[in-house]
Amino acid sequence: MSASQASADERKHPGLNLGRTDPAAHAEAEEIVFGFWVFLMTDLVLFALLFATYGTMLGRLAGSPGANVLFDIKSAAMETAALLLSSFSFGMASLAMKYGHRRGVLLSWLAVTLGLGMIFLGLEIHDFISMIHNGGAPERSGFDSAFFALVGTHGLHVTLGIVWIVVMMVQVQVFGCDRAVKIRILRLGLFWHFLDIIWVGIFSVVYLQGLA
Repeated sequence: MSASQASADERKHPGLNLGRTDPAAHAEAEEIVFGFWVFLMTDLVLFALLFATYGTMLGRLAGSPGANVLFDIKSAAMETAALLLSSFSFGMASLAMKYGHRRGVLLSWLAVTLGLGMIFLGLEIHDFISMIHNGGAPERSGFDSAFFALVGTHGLHVTLGIVWIVVMMVQVQVFGCDRAVKIRILRLGLFWHFLDIIWVGIFSVVYLQGLA
């Protein structure tokens, strides 16, 4: 295979390319990671429906407080910062895995990602409790129901991602970075970055637009 053909194959790979550091894992990951992309696209359809539902419920307050009363933009901004930083830390973990750095380096970056994810989740739960206390419970209006359905579904995904990170940290500690562990981390990375993108949409459409 020529250098240009190899370069083209690397560009077409559906995830973090391991071709130069672990050709066997690279070959096995190509089909598996592409399949995970397909799964993420089905998840994207779910979020698209939740965004659409939220859009149709913006004015359905039924006498409940509006976004200007219920939303805490500072808290939402801190949640956004935590999730964006967690994508960076997971990227560093992925590079540590790819280039065969010491196991401790990979675990350290995964631990940072885990901590940032938990900070995000803690802030979000605090926001939910505050909204309910201020009269924005999910059953109060169509707007509140749509908000909790959209943001809560994302929060549930983050919770699953946090559990997945813990599982992968245990597997790295027990099995090291073997082929199966690398492929699982590749899929976890796609899932985590996907949640980051969805949150940017939520922050822009829900929080910023709601307080405009």
